[in-house]
Amino acid sequence: MKQNWLPRTVLFISAMVFIVAGFSSMAFGKDKLKIGFVYVSPIGDAGWTYQHDLGRLAVEKNLGDKVSTKFIESVPEGAEAERVIRDLAKSGYKLIFTTSFGYMNPTLKVAKLFPKTIFEHSTGYKLAKNVGTYMCRFYEGRYLTGIIAGKMTKSNQLGYVAAFPIPEVIRGINAFTLGAKSVNPDIRVKVIWVNSWFDPGKEREASEALIDQGVDVITHHTDSTAPVMTAEEKGVYAIGYHSDMSKYGPNAQLTATTHVWGDYYTKVARQVLDGTWKSTAVWGGIKDGMIKLAPISKKVPADVVELVKKTQKSIADGSFHPFTGPIRRQDGKLLVKAGKHLTDKDLLGMNYYVEGIIGSIPK
Repeated sequence: MKQNWLPRTVLFISAMVFIVAGFSSMAFGKDKLKIGFVYVSPIGDAGWTYQHDLGRLAVEKNLGDKVSTKFIESVPEGAEAERVIRDLAKSGYKLIFTTSFGYMNPTLKVAKLFPKTIFEHSTGYKLAKNVGTYMCRFYEGRYLTGIIAGKMTKSNQLGYVAAFPIPEVIRGINAFTLGAKSVNPDIRVKVIWVNSWFDPGKEREASEALIDQGVDVITHHTDSTAPVMTAEEKGVYAIGYHSDMSKYGPNAQLTATTHVWGDYYTKVARQVLDGTWKSTAVWGGIKDGMIKLAPISKKVPADVVELVKKTQKSIADGSFHPFTGPIRRQDGKLLVKAGKHLTDKDLLGMNYYVEGIIGSIPK
C-alpha cells in the first residue's frame, strides 16, 4: 500500500521551524541585566543603606523589564563580603554594586575571578579594568549643615558621632567644623568614635555622652537614627545624615545631608546595557544632584536659611569651595592660605583635624 508522506513532511518542517525560531529568540534576544547590590546594614527606613536601596528601586522604575535586581543586606566587611560578592557573580549578576568602604578589597579580589562582570564600589579609591568607584562629595552638605549648627548652638559645643577614622569621615568632620566656624568662631566640636557603621546601641551611648558634656547640637556619620532619636529625647538639636530623619526627631532635627543615588545607578546600568561602560572614579556633589539637604526646620531663622541657600548655590556653580582658606590645622598651623582651597587629591588623603575640633584621631 502506497503511503502519503506529505502530511508527515509538513509536520516535520513545521516542527523544525518552531525549534529554530525558538533557538534564534534565545540566541539573539536580549536577556535582562541582572544587577546585585551588597549592603553593610539593614535597609530600614532611613540611613546609608536605605538611600542606596532607593537608588536600586529607581533603576527598576527607570529601566523596567530590561533589568532585574537583587540586594543582600547586613553583610559584614571582610571575608563574608567576599563570599557574598562572589556568589552573586557566580549566579550571573553582570553588574554588582558594593556599597561600603570595607568592601573595596573583597570587590577587587572577586573582580579578578570574573573579568566579564562589572563592579562598582562606593567610597573606594582602587580601580580595575572591570571595577569603577563612586561617591558623593558629602563634605559639601556637611559645610552647609555646619552653618546651621553654628548659628543655632547656645553652648558653642557641637557633637559628632563618627564611625571609622578614614579620610571620608574625617573630611566630613572638618567640613562641618569649618561651616560652623564661618558663622561662629567660638564653636568647638567634640567627636566620639564608635568603630562601627551601624550600631544603634553604641551610637546612642556616644550621643548621650556628648550631650552630658554640654553639646546642644549633635550630628553623626553612622547609619542608624539613634543620634537623632537621642537628641529628641534629651531636648537638643540634631543634624541628620544620609536620609531625612525628621520623623525620628521632629523637634530635634534642623536639617540633614542626604545622598541621592538613583540617577547614577540608572546611568551605569544603561551604560552596561549599551556596552559603553568604562572604569572611572566618580565624585559627584550638589551640582550633580547627588547631595541635597532635607527640608530646614522652621526653628531656623530666615536669614540663616537664606545664607545656607546662597552658599549652596555658590558651591554648585563653583564660585565657592568649602575648604577655602584661611584654614588652620588643629594645632594652629596654617594649612591653606586665604583665597586658595584644597585640591581633590588633598581631600582624598585627609588625615588631620582642623582648628576648633577637640580630641585626636584614633590610630
